[in-house]
Formats: sequence, C-alpha cells, structure tokens
Amino acid sequence: MPQTLEALLHRTETLSNIRGIVHIMKTLSVLNAAPYEKAAKSIEAYHSTVLDGLAALLHRTGGLRLAPTPLQNAAVVVFGSDHGLCGAYNERLASELETHLAAQEGTRATPYVLCVGAQMHDALLGRGIQAGDVMLTPASADGIGRLAGAIVERLERIRQQDDADAIAVKLAYTRRDDHGQQYPAIEAFMPFSAAMIDQLTKRPWPSRSLPDFSMPSDELFAALVRSHIFAGVFRASAEALVTENATRLSTMHRAEQSVDERLEELKSETRSVRQAEITAELMDVVTGFEARKSLRRRKNLQPSPDRPNR
Repeated sequence: MPQTLEALLHRTETLSNIRGIVHIMKTLSVLNAAPYEKAAKSIEAYHSTVLDGLAALLHRTGGLRLAPTPLQNAAVVVFGSDHGLCGAYNERLASELETHLAAQEGTRATPYVLCVGAQMHDALLGRGIQAGDVMLTPASADGIGRLAGAIVERLERIRQQDDADAIAVKLAYTRRDDHGQQYPAIEAFMPFSAAMIDQLTKRPWPSRSLPDFSMPSDELFAALVRSHIFAGVFRASAEALVTENATRLSTMHRAEQSVDERLEELKSETRSVRQAEITAELMDVVTGFEARKSLRRRKNLQPSPDRPNR
C-alpha cells in the first residue's frame, strides 16, 4: 500500500530516534564491560595467593584427606542477567543446566540452586528448575565482591543446615574461549580434586625460605577454602557480566545494522514518493498551462460580435 510523504517522514524520524537509542546502548555495553574485565583479571592474583597458601599448608601437613565423591550435599550457583537486550543469553545457560541436571538425575541428590539475576530466574522456571535463592546482579564492579561474599555465606549456611563436613559447589556461567567465542559452562569447583591437590603438593615454592604458619592448621584450611570459593565465585560473576555486556553489544550491533538497512529503504522510498509528487505537481502546472493556452487560442478564433461576417 503506497504511503504518503508525511507518513514516510514520520517513520524515518522514529527510526532515527531508535537508532540513537541503540547506539547509546552499544556505547554503554562497551563502557560497562571494561571494569568487569579488569575485575576478572585482578581476582586471578588474589586466587594465586590463596593457592600459595594451600600449597604451604600441604607442604607442612604432608597431604590432605579428600572428601568422598559424589557428595550428597551440593549446590549450583547460576550467574545470569538482570536485564534484557542480550538475546538468548539466559536461555542458553538455563538449557545447559537443564541437560546437566537431567544427566545426573537418580545418581546423586538434587543440588540446591542459587540464582543470580531475575531474568535468569525466569529462564530457570521456564524449564522447571526451582531456585532456592535469587540474588540481584551487581550494579557495578564494586558490587561483585559484596555478591561473592553473600554467596559464600549462603553456601556455608547450607552446609551447616545439613550438618555436613563439606559441600560440592558448581558454578554455571557463560564464559569465553581463547578466540573470544562465548559458551555456557558448568564448572565443578568444590571439593578439591585429586589432580589439583597433587599439583599443589608438587608446586615449587617461589623462594628459598620454606613456608610456615602459626595458626591451627584446621582454622587455616577453613579460611583458605572460604577464600578459594570467594575467588571462584568472584571470577565467575565478573566473567558472566563481561559476556553479558558482550552479548548485548553484539545484539545492539545487529539491531543497528537492521535499523540502518530499514532507514535506507525508507529514504529511498521517500525520495521516490517526493519525486512522484513533484512530477505530479509539474504535470498539473503543464496541464493547466496547456488548457489555458488552448482556451486563449479558441477565443482568438471566435468572430467578434462587432464585426459583420463577410
């Protein structure tokens, strides 16, 4: 159905405003991702120090009794999004978690699910996964530490409620590979694996001074475990926020391209309609001129009433 020039100009103005909003969202995604990227890198140094502490403890005590696997007391921390405009970010992770839980059904106890993000919670409910706790995502990089501390406290309360010595913790979040691609990952974080303990035991000490400590070994081990979980949760949360903003940036980039294509179509259609209106107006002018010219010619050919016919 042909549109009027006024309607086309109105639609063009509306799409231009939408493009401006999309461009702002792209810019915000880039600006928001940078602090989270920095936070994800900074926690690695902290975690390395925690692992040094575990290595020192193992050097002094000579080993560590591993918890039996699988543990009956388990929890999964799922890191999603609180906001939209990031495509199927939450749905992909929720689907991966659904598949993971279905594969373990009947072999071990159903884990306690801690969900980070309201949008993630909706995606889990859509797949029949009920979260025991729902937490909001950090509003800034400064809030990642507070969120990680709250999750560590919640995991400790879950362990104490079940009167268990240890708790199996898995982290579900969207991470990046070496090529920058994103994929949903479910990482078994606790308890310590035999390979990790063996690696820490054989880890060379970075100085000539042998490691030592003065506090009771069980208290030191408990503090190191809490710090280890804190670092893992912090890193997973920061990585989830980086990938969320990267997904939103990609979504906004595609939306901007789509808007630009539609704007070009509208501009082309507007030019055609304007040209058609100009052509129609010119034709009206030419037709009027020819009609007036023909009328004058007929008047000139008619005999005057004052002159007798010969």
